[in-house]
Amino acid sequence: MIKTRTRPYDTSEYLESEEDMALYLEAALEDGDPRVVSAALGDIARAHGMTQIAKATGLSRESLYKALSPEGNPELGTVLKVVHSLGLKLQARAIGPVALPSSVESPKARKVKAHKLPGA
Repeated sequence: MIKTRTRPYDTSEYLESEEDMALYLEAALEDGDPRVVSAALGDIARAHGMTQIAKATGLSRESLYKALSPEGNPELGTVLKVVHSLGLKLQARAIGPVALPSSVESPKARKVKAHKLPGA
């Protein structure tokens, strides 16, 4: 019987261009799970070269490997440093109205209440 040889799948081996990396990060952000985003940043950093990212961010390779893993929980500052060192940028865009619980007042409603005259 012939044994089939396998090796672990490593996404970083398939991220060949800046566009691949940007699309991969965008998909991870759309997923919304922080673990997915951390892992995607780790994959992209490995594809780019973790030593290079460590030098550019001023962080150690070991701390980057730990923070940018599915179990990692990187600080926002770390995420921003890594994204910048990768030549990428995070963007925010409106997704439409968000329903807030009735107990939460919008900033506009608070402003209107604050400007009402007594007895009006």
